Amino acid sequence: MGEKTVVLVGTLDTKGAEYEYLRDRLKLSGVKPLLVDVGTLEPPTTKPDISRQEVAAAAGVDLEALTAARDRGNAVSAMADAAAIVVRGLYKDGRCDGVLAAGGSGNTAIATKAMRALPVGIPKLMVSTMAAGNTRDYIGASDITMMASVTDVAGINSISGRILANAAAAVAGMVNAPPVELGEQRPLIAATMFGVTTPSVTAAREELERRGYEVLTFHATGTGGKAMEALVESGFVSGVLDITTTELADELVGGVLSAGPDRLEMAGKLGVPQVVSVGALDMVNFGSRDTVPPQFESRNLYIHNSSVTLMRTTPAESAELGRQIAEKLSAARGPVALFIPLKGVSAISGEGGPFYDAAADEALFGALRKNTGKNVELHEVDAHINDPEFARAMAAMLDKYMKVRR
Repeated sequence: MGEKTVVLVGTLDTKGAEYEYLRDRLKLSGVKPLLVDVGTLEPPTTKPDISRQEVAAAAGVDLEALTAARDRGNAVSAMADAAAIVVRGLYKDGRCDGVLAAGGSGNTAIATKAMRALPVGIPKLMVSTMAAGNTRDYIGASDITMMASVTDVAGINSISGRILANAAAAVAGMVNAPPVELGEQRPLIAATMFGVTTPSVTAAREELERRGYEVLTFHATGTGGKAMEALVESGFVSGVLDITTTELADELVGGVLSAGPDRLEMAGKLGVPQVVSVGALDMVNFGSRDTVPPQFESRNLYIHNSSVTLMRTTPAESAELGRQIAEKLSAARGPVALFIPLKGVSAISGEGGPFYDAAADEALFGALRKNTGKNVELHEVDAHINDPEFARAMAAMLDKYMKVRR
């Protein structure tokens, strides 16, 4: 195996000395550094391997205009997009075994966007002043490691020198680690779960494992859905068992667990076999009871625990969710089946449950029936979503798709 390469992504107009230090520390660890300049406002204070002009050109960015405008926000956004293209290209060319960066909010935004362009499993380490706060926007659904800089990343001193040296040693260790040997690899299935659909997902997972698959379960909390979609995009996943599509309800109504408007689209876009259901579409999620927005005070609310309050979706909301799901699945380029559990979509929506609402369920099911395309295999099952036979039927359908694909 040849020498490993770590790409350094930095704003060299303000962080030249720090990146020279990181470059030297990587060399001491036997790693080849590749320095990429993503600065814009002032000339670089150290010589990069890939200039800002080359970075900007990769995305069609007018660097001169960007520099002249002196708009830091626009500069960060433009160079983040460009850095992602460059780093992804380096990886495809075999010139990126890992990425390391250090800086404040601007450099963190740029470098982490570049890191998110790489597949899961490629080492990504960000030393940042932002590491001690909310890092969701920086990490997204990726496997970025955030290291707190403690002090500002402004020169090499007795504190920053140690932290940056540790960062360089850490990423060098990651890229030089022995290859991971996991034995015989079984086809990987991604499944979505919520507490109120756990019995269904458990039964389906056990059935799929019995049939020779490995199942990764993602909690449908917004972050979980994004992570699953990202893993599908990265090519790791052979099939999707999307039992719990509840994040779409939060996106529509304004709950706290949205996975964004693109949820339920990646598998279809890439032609990955998928079996989908309507798990927990009876609910929108909020925090503790006192965080529920005033406009929802008259709605059917259920206190799940002290930190989670659930709100029942209305017939109108349910109909729109059905329309959206049908539209997304009808655009799928691969095999897709939709399973409808006629006796309830969550543990609390069956007959007699606090979220039982026959009109809302029928609005959801009716919209699905009306709008799904001919490419979608529609299965209406006279069962509750958590009934074992319903779960095993979904697992069997996905197994059928997978065998045909193989």
